[in-house]
Amino acid sequence: MKKNLIFLVLLIFITSCASPTIVNVIGPNDNKLNCEELSKEIALANKYADEAKEAKKTGKPHNIGAILFYLPGYGMTMKNVEDALVAAKDRAIHLNKLKEKKNC
Repeated sequence: MKKNLIFLVLLIFITSCASPTIVNVIGPNDNKLNCEELSKEIALANKYADEAKEAKKTGKPHNIGAILFYLPGYGMTMKNVEDALVAAKDRAIHLNKLKEKKNC
C-alpha cells in the first residue's frame, strides 16, 4: 500500500509539469539556409508555438494535477510555456526577415 502511494505521488509530480520546447531564436546556420529550408524552419517554429499554446490550457490533466498538488510547479510551467511561445514567435520573425533578405 505504501509503495503504491509513493508511486502515485511520484507519477503526479512527474506528469504535472509541461515542458514545451524552447527554441533558440537565432540558429548558428540560419544565414546558410536556402528559401525552402527557411520555410521548413518557420513551419517548425510555428509547430513549437502551437505545442506551447496547447500546454498552456488549464484543462489539461497535468495542469490540473499541478494546481491541486504542487502550485509552485504550475507557476513554473506557465512561465516555461510563455518563454517557449515567445521564443518560437521570435524565431519565426527572424527567419521571415532572412527570407526577405534573400528575396524568397
